[in-house]
Amino acid sequence: MTVQTAEYLDAIAHLPPGSKLTFYEISWQQYEQLLSQLGDAASPRVSYDSGRLDVMSPSSKHEKLKNVLHDLVLILSDELDLDVLSLGSVTLKVEPKGKGVEGDDCFYVQRAGEIGEKDQLDLRSDPPPDLVLEIDVSHDSSGKFRIYAALGVPEIWRYDGSEFSLWQLTGQTYVRVSRSLAFPILTAEGLAGFLSRSQTEGQKQARQHFRAWVRSVR
Repeated sequence: MTVQTAEYLDAIAHLPPGSKLTFYEISWQQYEQLLSQLGDAASPRVSYDSGRLDVMSPSSKHEKLKNVLHDLVLILSDELDLDVLSLGSVTLKVEPKGKGVEGDDCFYVQRAGEIGEKDQLDLRSDPPPDLVLEIDVSHDSSGKFRIYAALGVPEIWRYDGSEFSLWQLTGQTYVRVSRSLAFPILTAEGLAGFLSRSQTEGQKQARQHFRAWVRSVR
């Protein structure tokens, strides 16, 4: 590990929850070293775009909202009898493109069978996740969209604490839409309502209400 990489790691270690660091002129090798040193259990979300490295440390509110959405997707898997594979904030990267990113959560839905029990993703041959979640209560994730587009992620769910939006990849850009591609029964308005319920009535009540709703419309 180089002295410079050690300095980056020290800065990341002291990053307060809800804060963000940006480094410039970072080589792919340095990016890989940082990922290796941070390890799988690290909570910061790291993204890399052709020399620019962003590191975001999620707050507790951020993680609570992410967990609510994660639970809703698993309920959909159960009630719609779909094989859905969650890989959490796994690193998605392709060296030839100079792109790497970690979402707040990601899921294989339509293409879950192509991944199966693989322990390591290689996006040079494996498909990207069908769906990525981004929680923006502290920072704007729109700068990561070009990375997701380069990697071919079909859909992004984005929530900023008050507004929920759905984004689908069209060509090389994301277009805001009203209905989910991965789960067509879902609308942005409906998901915003369930998230709001989780904050006013609690996560358990929100999950119960969502499960009942899915059963009524499936």
